[in-house]
Amino acid sequence: MAVNFVFLTAAASCMLFAFAYDQQAQIQLDRTCLGCICEASSGCNQSLACDGDVCGPFRITWGYWSDGGKPTLNDEPNSDPGAYARCVNEPFCAARAVQGYMNKFGQDCNGDKVVDCKDFARIHRLGGYGCGGPLEPKYESAFLTCYQTFG
Repeated sequence: MAVNFVFLTAAASCMLFAFAYDQQAQIQLDRTCLGCICEASSGCNQSLACDGDVCGPFRITWGYWSDGGKPTLNDEPNSDPGAYARCVNEPFCAARAVQGYMNKFGQDCNGDKVVDCKDFARIHRLGGYGCGGPLEPKYESAFLTCYQTFG
């Protein structure tokens, strides 16, 4: 877990720097939050490719990527065949998709009147609507263990 977390921490730091200059960004996920969402999603396995309708270490679907603003690698057109898979299988680009998704759907999912990483973890897994529902125990446990350790 530590090696994957360190790698994603570096990736997330670069992504956060890029978003600091984006006037549209309303919500900033910190590197710990991104790392723990990745950890809960796949163990932050950087070698995962597409499996069915989910891809990459964050296990992102095409719809999620689309709602997240369709970021791409090297500014390729998001309409290029394979742009989605190339992005979400690469941690920097995938983190930009997660950031975009949270900008669109960020909300208080757990009713504590604060929008924070615990809400983002719920939104990531349950979607932008209905994020107050129950999380799968394995995902929730992995997220909370990571967040309590590194957060």
